[in-house]
Amino acid sequence: MRMFALLSVLGIALQVPVVTAQDGSISGPTSSSSAAGYSCDPSQCQLPNCNCASTSPPGGLSPSDVPQFVVFTADDAIQSYTIDSVNQFLAQRKNPNGCPIKMTYFTSLNYTNYTLVTDWYVAGNEIADHTMTHVGSPPADEINGNIIALNALAGIPLDAIQGFRAPYLNYTAQTLQLLASVDFTYDSSSASSIPVTDPGTDAYWPYTLDNGLANDCLTVEGICKGLPKIPGLWEIPMYAFFDNLGVDGPHLMDPWLDIANGASSVNDTATFEYMKNTFTDHYTGNRQPIGLYTHPIHLSTTYPGVDPSNSTIQMINQYLDWVQMQQDVWIVSNEQLLAWVRNPVPVSELDSFEPLKCPTPQVDPSQKICNGIPQNEAGLLEQCDFPDFPFYTCYGCPQVEVSPSNPNPPQQVPAGQQMRYRLPSNCSTPFWDPIAGSCLCQSSDCAFTDNSRPIGPNGANLTGGGTGGDGFDGSGGTPTPTYINFNGANPVKLWSGSLVGVMSALAVGAFGAATGWVLVNL
Repeated sequence: MRMFALLSVLGIALQVPVVTAQDGSISGPTSSSSAAGYSCDPSQCQLPNCNCASTSPPGGLSPSDVPQFVVFTADDAIQSYTIDSVNQFLAQRKNPNGCPIKMTYFTSLNYTNYTLVTDWYVAGNEIADHTMTHVGSPPADEINGNIIALNALAGIPLDAIQGFRAPYLNYTAQTLQLLASVDFTYDSSSASSIPVTDPGTDAYWPYTLDNGLANDCLTVEGICKGLPKIPGLWEIPMYAFFDNLGVDGPHLMDPWLDIANGASSVNDTATFEYMKNTFTDHYTGNRQPIGLYTHPIHLSTTYPGVDPSNSTIQMINQYLDWVQMQQDVWIVSNEQLLAWVRNPVPVSELDSFEPLKCPTPQVDPSQKICNGIPQNEAGLLEQCDFPDFPFYTCYGCPQVEVSPSNPNPPQQVPAGQQMRYRLPSNCSTPFWDPIAGSCLCQSSDCAFTDNSRPIGPNGANLTGGGTGGDGFDGSGGTPTPTYINFNGANPVKLWSGSLVGVMSALAVGAFGAATGWVLVNL
């Protein structure tokens, strides 16, 4: 179904003026009640496919019965050093049911290593669309080409790519119409820019655009006051933190890079305090979600030329440690958050809520299959040695680099080998053998095993998290980095890699080091 929708709109380009939001930062309110002019009848707009923009929890639940969701997202290219960056905060953590933390990666394709996309997806994370070449107010071929290339070269099922975030958070009403035309489930480009403690807050729970947008009404033309009406398309606002300046001190993406409280320099202690205070306002109020929206390259300790402060890394981990000490807190992907919003259940029933469980693909570790599981795919990856940025893939190298005008080029076939088979719609990625062109398992009862465990009394997080380090003390000293990378590598080794099988990402990383690149998209 989605492929037909993609084919029908591919190549349509829209050029519409839009107010620029540089690098995902905001400096003040982006909406107001009068600018929104929002109206929605909850008796007519009902879950699971329609939801009014509201500060109250969905499903009529009391805030005390609602989990506090902390969304973790990353933007831009997926490389070994960006995965390392995410891992230093999430690899050692678990949710209250014992499941590893899942996150959403809004993926653009310049400098992306496709095999890491496959591995990250098979590990249970959400892969979402961030355009092919990282352009704001994107035309159709940038959005749709991203889906096609991720399916062809990373084996991400077409229907699994459900979310979108506009680069620079630059979007238009037409951008949202494009998303609906190719069956996206949600957009997450708008800002919640007014504190939840303000009577005029725009911190709405995720809502559908049946009655238009209610966020960004002061900054994006042609939206709000009932526009654009796109039934069934969800908006997941990005919830800002606020420092002591309140509504005049918002911090959205990468808040640790911002100066707090009108000071003259970045202060990790000040950032730590306002992040805790904003979380507490959400937690003790209507429990609207809160998020950490990251560009992980800024915090990479494994890429030459990028030198994040040890104090900042300590501070973020200490914040997450503190968050996980609170009751009924879950760190989730956008996909998991939206699954709960569409079918809200009280915290007492989360034990049986499927989207928060951790189904694990059951594949014999000795089986040689290029499937996104490092021990299975070792030695089977193809290296695509393009001059701009070489990458690895299970699915065969293209003859030319992908582009918006050609997102799925013909496959190059090395002498003496056969063409690799792309993922079909009726097989799950970890069970598809692209070399043999066969599916190991098509039966639901042999595919996945759930590794979740019972939730603690009163929703207590018995599995916790943390990095095992010394915690944040504001001193800026070197932390004790005892988190474990996905592949078990030493986290402070320069080219530790992660998720690779194993030398592939090391070679790609070394190529970047040799060329002196510092690959930073905002």
